Amino acid sequence: RWALMHERREGPEPTLDELLRHLSPCDLVLIEGFKQEPVPKLEVYRPENGKPPLFPERSDIVAIATDVDLATDLPQLPLNDYVAIADFVMHTMQLQERPC
Repeated sequence: RWALMHERREGPEPTLDELLRHLSPCDLVLIEGFKQEPVPKLEVYRPENGKPPLFPERSDIVAIATDVDLATDLPQLPLNDYVAIADFVMHTMQLQERPC
């Protein structure tokens, strides 16, 4: 596990590609934000936040983690079931589990 935090006081925000250049080769990078980047996304949808879901308008969303039933053909994962979410990511990205 690794995280990079940097406070930018001036200049534009870095692009996703610029940030990824700081990483060593790896199998999986989890990204929060960057909604406009054309990368596969797992949407976390909570209706109590008062915002509409993104999936109807975004073709790059591959699944939804939520605690409500939604009218979609996309896979819906239980919001609080981190094992189901991790299994979905591992299967979708065709990753093999390795001992730590």
